[in-house]
Amino acid sequence: MRVLIQRVTHASVTINEKVKSAIKGGLLVLVGIEDRDTDEDIEWLSGKITNIRIFNDEAGVMNKSVKDVNGEILVVSQFTLQALTKKGNRPSYIRASKAEFAIPMYEKFCAQVSKDLGKEIGTGEFGADMKVELLNDGPTTIWIDSKNRE
Repeated sequence: MRVLIQRVTHASVTINEKVKSAIKGGLLVLVGIEDRDTDEDIEWLSGKITNIRIFNDEAGVMNKSVKDVNGEILVVSQFTLQALTKKGNRPSYIRASKAEFAIPMYEKFCAQVSKDLGKEIGTGEFGADMKVELLNDGPTTIWIDSKNRE
């Protein structure tokens, strides 16, 4: 499971010209799922996301988590995070999970992030044509792959 975390001042996801979810300050999390992902990947990544210290403290040092600043989280599925780009110029998405596996994993992931954050999160809609809008704060963008834990 791969995530791209962006610290944002606001973010939203729009589907069919209707805003599905919007957050103020917090994290936009793009998530890509592959078939070898497990519940352990979900738990580990959710803990990382909700506890990673990328918000400024009183001294202007990145030393606070999204929980510490009472921030919000918006999670959007993005299969393109699983792109393979070694050969040619057209990315291969063979590693990205199909809907039968990915949808339940995405839903479990969102539920775990909400539980770890201690409040509801915003979400996109798996497989939909989504328009994601954000204002990256910093900019601060961090990529995490659950298969690279060690």
